[in-house]
Amino acid sequence: MMVETGETAAMPAKALDIRAILAALPHRYPMLLVDRVVALVPDEEIHAVKAVSFNEGFFQGHFPGRPIMPGVLQIEALAQAAGILAIESLGLSGTGKLVYFMAIEQAKFRTPVEPGVLLDLRVGFIQKRTKVCKFWGKAMLGDKIACEVEFTAMIADPPEG
Repeated sequence: MMVETGETAAMPAKALDIRAILAALPHRYPMLLVDRVVALVPDEEIHAVKAVSFNEGFFQGHFPGRPIMPGVLQIEALAQAAGILAIESLGLSGTGKLVYFMAIEQAKFRTPVEPGVLLDLRVGFIQKRTKVCKFWGKAMLGDKIACEVEFTAMIADPPEG
């Protein structure tokens, strides 16, 4: 992934390892749903990956005999990727800033997500401000859309105490 700019021919996207993901997000097991960032272009978009394993706790009850990743967790994975994009784009990694959902719009679920797949998380800015950002997101299984959504999030200080 490359981004064209007026000043330079292209700026390469950067990949992030788990340490950089943990610096950007407060989430930890079992709620951390981003395993790797394949490419991040600040102020533009992110391509992250969630390895969906049968060992995920939610598969025990959703659904016995037909394990499917809940749609709300697909949206959460996209939101975490958006959080990384926002934190990295605004230079806030390691500051403890949190990214909170404000709205979820136009969520559509197209293909069930079963154990043993790599869920490609693609998220980009629709609108970016200092404290509130709007994003588009698509969770992909190869060339198939599993989930697509638009959402708004607020960037805030962590609670005191």
